[in-house]
Amino acid sequence: MGGGHGHTHVLFVHHDSGVHRLAPQCKVVATVLFVFAVVATPREAFWAFAVDAVILLIVALAARVSLRRWARRCLVEVPFLLFAVFLPFVGTAPYVQVGPLLLSEPGLWGAWNIAVKGTLGVAASALLTATTTVPDLLRALERLRVPAALVAIATFMIRYGEVLAADLARMRIARVSRGDDPRWLWQVRGLAQTAGALFVRSYERGERVYVAMLARGYGFGPVARAGQQAPRRSWARALSVPAAAAVVCAAALTVG
Repeated sequence: MGGGHGHTHVLFVHHDSGVHRLAPQCKVVATVLFVFAVVATPREAFWAFAVDAVILLIVALAARVSLRRWARRCLVEVPFLLFAVFLPFVGTAPYVQVGPLLLSEPGLWGAWNIAVKGTLGVAASALLTATTTVPDLLRALERLRVPAALVAIATFMIRYGEVLAADLARMRIARVSRGDDPRWLWQVRGLAQTAGALFVRSYERGERVYVAMLARGYGFGPVARAGQQAPRRSWARALSVPAAAAVVCAAALTVG
């Protein structure tokens, strides 16, 4: 579990708030249920998504997470939102006139559906990682009886994400020190060579590490841990967030 420590300073916001003190497994379950409630909300219920956003905002303020930092982390979804931009142009009839553009009405609804639900889901996940350390997240998965193989894969992914990022930074410094300009528009070949070298290096390192682990008797068997049970109060506080989102979803389905 120690591999996750290197990412704590990147993802985790150090504060002593009530949200931070909640049991990690409670926060994981609450986040998943909140996302389910958002996804189940009809796309036509604009007010419901506004209420869901207010719910997340209240949690962020309670956790004392900087709104600017929170919004910056949500930018990770921008590449996926670019896909939604094309839906109004490639969708089917009926069409609506928006200024000089003739756009597909189903495409507009589809783009809105992806954008609003994806944004709320990413925002909820960003709050989870801002209030829970990576080792605690991994331990939460174990306590929730997630298969040991999946937990191990997540652990190695986090650890080697850090290792690869450090390798890439060193390779970039080496290129710059030799007078190379790393701006990609005219250095595509150099970037491709860097990516290839990084892939080979990471593959060989992974193979060596895996052989060393097998030599030490590593297996995907269940890890015996003294699992700390989350108090009922922690469950009640954490589940109040998805419960509120579920009420909003039910109201949206009923009222419209």
